[in-house]
Amino acid sequence: MNALQLQFLMLILAGWVNRHQQDVIEYLQEENRALRQQLGGKRLRFTDQQRRRLAAKAKTIGRKRLFEIGTLVTPDGSFSKTGSTPSERRGCRGTRS
Repeated sequence: MNALQLQFLMLILAGWVNRHQQDVIEYLQEENRALRQQLGGKRLRFTDQQRRRLAAKAKTIGRKRLFEIGTLVTPDGSFSKTGSTPSERRGCRGTRS
């Protein structure tokens, strides 16, 4: 297999992976829309551990992109610049079950 054939094969593989990832993203966006409809105007309650996990993932995506994809959670108010959780800022010492 020469270099040109290998490049062509890599291009096809990259295109397939990209399309697959886009299909997964579109499914998850639709799933989020359905869940938001079921929630109506109700507010979601997350534990501090859940907030930390979401914030870690959201940081790699960025605030602008989060608003574009329409997440269930907004990045505003969940974490301060220091990375502390809201309950830590309120002075709560224990963890919720």
